[in-house]
Amino acid sequence: MNATAKSSAAWSLSEQVVSDFIRQGAHLFDEVVDPTAAAELLAEIRATRAFDESLFLSEAEFDADPQYTGVNPRPGRNLLERFEDRLGFVERAPHIVEAVTALLGEGYEILNKKVVCGVPAKSVPEWLRARIHGNPVNNLGAYVKPQNRDVTYFYGIDFHQDLIDYKEREADFLTLYVYLHPVTKADAPLYLLEGSHRLGGSVFPHDLTRTGDDSWLYRNGPHGEASVRQRILTGGTGFAAIWHACTLHGTQPDAADHERISLRYLIARGAAQRSGMDAVNATLTGPLSLTDTRKDLDAQGAAVIRQNTVLKA
Repeated sequence: MNATAKSSAAWSLSEQVVSDFIRQGAHLFDEVVDPTAAAELLAEIRATRAFDESLFLSEAEFDADPQYTGVNPRPGRNLLERFEDRLGFVERAPHIVEAVTALLGEGYEILNKKVVCGVPAKSVPEWLRARIHGNPVNNLGAYVKPQNRDVTYFYGIDFHQDLIDYKEREADFLTLYVYLHPVTKADAPLYLLEGSHRLGGSVFPHDLTRTGDDSWLYRNGPHGEASVRQRILTGGTGFAAIWHACTLHGTQPDAADHERISLRYLIARGAAQRSGMDAVNATLTGPLSLTDTRKDLDAQGAAVIRQNTVLKA
């Protein structure tokens, strides 16, 4: 491919990514990241522990000292720090760099990156399945042994925005998600509601009504309502997608007989004064930031709302 054709292809991708974010709040890459590198990283991640019931505290251990906050990966307790030199197949993949630069400009920065594990039912202790049934967010970090909290573990999570973790921060960032192995509908794939970003930030849990096999009516109070399309993100090894901080997405519990292991990045604008994200955010009808992002937890971080819309998907 000559330089002109290369430039044209790169520009075409840049335009497509911004257009997809304006219309759908997401872009699904046609090109995977290096599947060999993904499979090698997956093997090394799986070699660090058994992704089974041994991950978890006993019921007595948890009840003796319940901790609902501070249980996610953090600097100094993040499995990906061990594999920092192995992540170039994602972070320097030309099509990933082109797309993120189109949205965030040169000099973008990685806010957070971690391993995310969808835990299958057979690996969740029976006492814990009973306790968390119906919770909108089943982040299992509170229930795993402290030494295992360098990974985020989920057993289904209701439709939410990634803005949920960033009170009062403008939606100037995006999420990059990479599957390290093939993900079918049984493997807790991401469910993404295309176009939901257009109503801006809204407090979790969200007001959604099922209107068809793959459609929902989404309401955000005074900021309006929108008919949105459900997209199930299945794909092979190295599948990658990016989405807006206000795009609703979630996952059902892992129905397979094995864990689903993926990489999740949050990436924000750096020094760039203007970027494609400005064009995207100019089309939103709702707020770009929220003072409060959720109402499903008590002061200690335990769930106080029992509802889970994504289970109806």
